[in-house]
Amino acid sequence: MIESTGEPSIGVVGAGAWGTALAQALASDGRAVKLWALEDGLAEAINATHRNDLYLPSAALSETIEATGELSVMSNCDILLLVTPAQHMGSTLERMNNYPRDLVLCSKGIEASSGRMMQEVAHDAAPGSDIAVLSGPTFAHEVAAGLPCAVTLACGGGEAQWDRISPAIARQNLRPYYSDDVIGAEVGGAVKNVLAIACGVVDGLGLGQNARNALITRGFAEMLRFGVALGGKPETLNGLCGLGDLVLTCSSTSSRNFSLGKALGEGMSADGALADKRTVAEGAHTAPVLRDIARARGVQMPIVEAVNHLLEGRSAPDVVAELLARPLKAEGLSR
Repeated sequence: MIESTGEPSIGVVGAGAWGTALAQALASDGRAVKLWALEDGLAEAINATHRNDLYLPSAALSETIEATGELSVMSNCDILLLVTPAQHMGSTLERMNNYPRDLVLCSKGIEASSGRMMQEVAHDAAPGSDIAVLSGPTFAHEVAAGLPCAVTLACGGGEAQWDRISPAIARQNLRPYYSDDVIGAEVGGAVKNVLAIACGVVDGLGLGQNARNALITRGFAEMLRFGVALGGKPETLNGLCGLGDLVLTCSSTSSRNFSLGKALGEGMSADGALADKRTVAEGAHTAPVLRDIARARGVQMPIVEAVNHLLEGRSAPDVVAELLARPLKAEGLSR
């Protein structure tokens, strides 16, 4: 067992690539971190080899990471980072019989079965906890390697929560910036995954850099419209967890969502592109519910609509042609 140092104990729920990378970043200065793994035998393998060959084989992990397959153990942590796939966060929380004061949500998406944002899922399960959202332009393999990154830490508990958890999360190469806009931080992470699929399609079709950057810009307009409609702040979406994350995810094949779109653009069927994937392209789950919420609120999101057409089986060239045939209009972000 890892002995207590008197600092707030911190745990990471979810040992996929991003959860493992966060655990490694938090343990990089020798502090103790608990890491929960769902898969049979994975916790034991991590403790024995200090590697996660299943999800992040490139990273050597600190010996101060203590992996466990027992979810109940995680309830004893002072701060929990929840890094399960978005569609499984609710069921994971329901399996816990106790919750710490601070829950930090690191999953990006909208619950497809209910239309709830992750902070709503967490609040419904743990109404006595303060909810924060950690989001920003981060690739897991770079974070695990100790390369510098900056993120938004949006605290629903305000500055008091920030004062509690930011020292436990900040490291030399992991720099959080404060926000009190949990909704805006969540919207940025959820919407950018869907837009990254669209950018991957552009790449798969060989449409060039001009087209991709136009799509990023117009996609950001959709993100901003949607975020403001839900009560988020424009300045949040203009920051790391909105525009910053969008640009990174829409510009690299390291993004699972971008890779999915690229496969669609190259002619693969949606079922084929999504089959046999160990890692999750959250945008595929988020796209339909995002479209439905946007329609219900009267928010125009033509790129999100187009991604749904692709996931429903329409050909990429036809969907792109339809987007390009939309009526001409002024550029304003409200349109």
